[in-house]
Amino acid sequence: MPEGDSVFRLAARLRKVLDGRTLKRGDLRVPAHATTALDGMRVTEHVTHGKHLLTRFDGGLTLHTHLLMQGSWTVTAAGRTLPRRLLPDARVILEVEDGPTAYGLDLPVVDLLPTRAEGDVVGYLGPDPLRSDWSAEEAVRRLGRDPDVRIAAALLDQRNVAGFGNLWVNELCFLRGLHPDTVMADVDVPALVALGARCLLFSATQPGAHQVTTGTLRRGEQHWVVGRAGKPCLRCGTAVRVRAEVPGDPGRRRTWWCPSCQPSRSSG
Repeated sequence: MPEGDSVFRLAARLRKVLDGRTLKRGDLRVPAHATTALDGMRVTEHVTHGKHLLTRFDGGLTLHTHLLMQGSWTVTAAGRTLPRRLLPDARVILEVEDGPTAYGLDLPVVDLLPTRAEGDVVGYLGPDPLRSDWSAEEAVRRLGRDPDVRIAAALLDQRNVAGFGNLWVNELCFLRGLHPDTVMADVDVPALVALGARCLLFSATQPGAHQVTTGTLRRGEQHWVVGRAGKPCLRCGTAVRVRAEVPGDPGRRRTWWCPSCQPSRSSG
């Protein structure tokens, strides 16, 4: 699943080709909006909140999309179209006058709603480090509400902080020297929030830095633990471990850690 920094970069890409321009064609190929045409509407802006993308139009309408596990966006230049084999996957088609076309492919979430009602779809989310209204204090408060919850589960809960997915959760645990099963009562929450916000912002905005947590672009060395099961830890050489899924996680996401750099309290 794309994380908040990936969606932030996607919004920046769509801004360049759509914002301030009028749609020659605006199709929503989902049952709820199949008869709704956005032709002639002007795209005003793209904003994000965590992993959610909000495309706003003049007249007070917002297109809310979420990639979840399978969705993606692609843009074709003026006069070009999507390969025919991919057209059945297009859930959103936004073509501007005399310009490019943005295609939302296999999007599992496509909602059209009044802009004033955006809170209905993103209002439950916690603060987002990539937004201007980011509040580290509120993030600390939310993450500390349940001292018995595991750090991995707390960070993955978008109601606490919006934007951290499984990659960032695992990498932040490594960077803070915390086993993923550490309970929040044993975590320096302000330090965790400060590091996470700094990392996410850097990844979202710096060229060549997208989700590179080690500082190196060498293949297989871009992450400290994610995807490195059985390989030597880049810091200490101990074999990185992996667990097939986080207990109680409906997304069945994997967990990686270095048993030497991130010892569990039970083993120490």
